[in-house]
Amino acid sequence: MVTASAPGKLILLGEHAVVYGKPAVAVAIDKRFACSLDHSEEDMLNGRPADLSRHPYIYHMLKKHGMSNVAVDTVSDIPAGSGLGSSAALSVSFSAAIRTLKGMSAEPKEIAEDSFDTEYGVQGRASPVDASASTHGKGIVVNGKGKEELWTISRNDNTWNISGIDVPDMTIVVGYTGLHAATGPLVEKVRKFRDTNKFAFDIVEEIGTLAEEGMERLRKKDLVRLGELMTQDHKLLSILGVSCNELNKLVNASLPYSFGAKLTGSGGGGSMIALTDRPDQVCEAIERRGGIPFTVKTNVKGVSVLK
Repeated sequence: MVTASAPGKLILLGEHAVVYGKPAVAVAIDKRFACSLDHSEEDMLNGRPADLSRHPYIYHMLKKHGMSNVAVDTVSDIPAGSGLGSSAALSVSFSAAIRTLKGMSAEPKEIAEDSFDTEYGVQGRASPVDASASTHGKGIVVNGKGKEELWTISRNDNTWNISGIDVPDMTIVVGYTGLHAATGPLVEKVRKFRDTNKFAFDIVEEIGTLAEEGMERLRKKDLVRLGELMTQDHKLLSILGVSCNELNKLVNASLPYSFGAKLTGSGGGGSMIALTDRPDQVCEAIERRGGIPFTVKTNVKGVSVLK
């Protein structure tokens, strides 16, 4: 048996625009997904016989590596559909476990590529930001200058250059709406809007510009301006139609006690995040508006394997 785990992530700036090769900034968080894998006489999931074709991320990865008759056990403290990268953490940990079990190379770039390919195959369109953040850990920038170049991933007409970045100690409060939001339909919604509306096209470009400035503010540890950029980003994402009333309520409740707040991930539900030095007050405000708050830590390690 092989067990691997990978962290969830937060996108600070750049979601949706990153699908089109624009910059984005993401950090790994101390919520993880663990996957154990072993050979078996039949397909098993969490101790029970299972039709793994009904679990698309697992099925896609198994098919990619030509595997069947496996026992899969999973444990996660990342809420599904929360915008915290649960599907990427699943794919990353599963790739690492498969590669290790088969005696294959399990370099970070290979794991990130495996995971992106799986997310792309399941969602129909995706970016490698989630998979890269979960694989590398700490912090990453996409299509921007980081501390170290990690890898490059291409798909169709888009190329994403992934770099690692130092992340200052930050207190981030997550407000979970409790609403599950599938990524694929939201990505497709933005694609149609962008492809048919010049205003939406320009909004996507502006989101990329904010992310580019955010990289510089992160390097300078300027959390005040970084928070302002996050709030601006939320307004633009709302215009694209990927926010919702529940997210907006939690963002607005957090702003008086935060440097900035925004949705994180694909939107439509899931979670928002607040960059703050008053986490207790932010948590109370989120809870009063019906959200589920928790504080996360940054600067965590990426994928790890335990034989």
